[in-house]
Amino acid sequence: MHHTTEQRARIRSVALASAAAALALALTGCSSSGDASVSADGKITLTVGTFGTFGYKEAGLYDAYMKLHPEITIKENRTTVEGNYWTALQTRLSGGGLDDVQALEVGRISLATSEDLADAFADLSDAPGVDKKDYLPWKWDQATAADGRTIGLGTDVGPMAICYRQDLFKAAGLPSDPESVGKLWAGDWAKFVETGKRYQAKAPKGTYFMDSATGLFNAVVSSSTVQYYKDGKLAYKDSPSVKTGWDLAVRAVHGRTSQGLKMFDTPWQTAFSKSTFATTVCPSWQQANIQQFSGPSNKGKWNIAQPPAAGNWGGSFLAVPASGKHVDEARKLVAWLTAPEQQVKVFQKVGNIPANRAAHDLPGVIDYKNAYIGPDAATGQIFSTAAKAIQPAETGPHAQDLTGAFSTGVQLMEQNGKSPEEAWNATARQIDSTIQ
Repeated sequence: MHHTTEQRARIRSVALASAAAALALALTGCSSSGDASVSADGKITLTVGTFGTFGYKEAGLYDAYMKLHPEITIKENRTTVEGNYWTALQTRLSGGGLDDVQALEVGRISLATSEDLADAFADLSDAPGVDKKDYLPWKWDQATAADGRTIGLGTDVGPMAICYRQDLFKAAGLPSDPESVGKLWAGDWAKFVETGKRYQAKAPKGTYFMDSATGLFNAVVSSSTVQYYKDGKLAYKDSPSVKTGWDLAVRAVHGRTSQGLKMFDTPWQTAFSKSTFATTVCPSWQQANIQQFSGPSNKGKWNIAQPPAAGNWGGSFLAVPASGKHVDEARKLVAWLTAPEQQVKVFQKVGNIPANRAAHDLPGVIDYKNAYIGPDAATGQIFSTAAKAIQPAETGPHAQDLTGAFSTGVQLMEQNGKSPEEAWNATARQIDSTIQ
């Protein structure tokens, strides 16, 4: 949602609404995990259910909290893949065994804050030490129900930038320093596509401006305040960002400025090491992919520039089931884990960009540099600036299903040679037959 937000972003499963009634019943009726008990000496065990790598254990935060609170023992129940976590959570909701703290991916938060489910979670807005103004406003809003209760505190976000190959830009006659590169497309994704035409005109043989038009489409939509839903209803056919994103993806495909790769698949991974594309849409977690797949020989060749518009891809929350045995203690733990000082430590250890904006100005975030990309890349500054500029958007319960459907639609043009009309009609048929 970073290294594991990448997993969260691509592996999030579907079937959100179908679980709503069961979740509501189970969350209000089940007690918390048997592990969350009080020992004979009065010591309380708090269980924390997570997926991927939230970084709390790695950053030593559990140990630090237990040292501050000798009466508390923390046990993390971690699942590697968020989709598996969500499936298992639904099973536990039906049969009991909720953790005292449950992580929620951003793709689930619309369901969690719905009228059917919001009462099943404790209100965290007045948890000890929590100050609303410390959090990114749009992130706080995502976890706030219609009745004003905030049922999750943000852990991390996925602010987007553009990662680009300095050497390929130079070879194509384009500026290569981050400030000048950002100015090429400042304020308009259409300028990004136009820059692609300039690149392609003088591109080194066998290279493309961008890896994937699906990444472009998703970036355009995610940087808009109007995405797939409006006033709680599916409205993708009338969405300006969907139309713009689709039209720009078509231009990228027809202009052959995209290599047409499917993000995260093996050919996409291999293309990093082969240096066949010059840009990729770059949420903060993408840095880990760049380093892993580009390899040691390409160290220092990448850089990071501001995107045409601020947007978010990924991120999670910590929530406390209201039926837990230790709700007060769990609320205190969640508030502490998401406080600025702790989020900075997580960022420094595993790279998760803080959802708590008070952390962005602390040493270790704003001045962070990515050693692989190089000392001139103002990584922390770019991503924290992008995070602050993101505006809240209505996501809706099936946002990830829609993202997947449109990614498939763009790939019909890129990989199967379908016309824009054929691809759009196929996408609309899929959405209208599977998503209400």
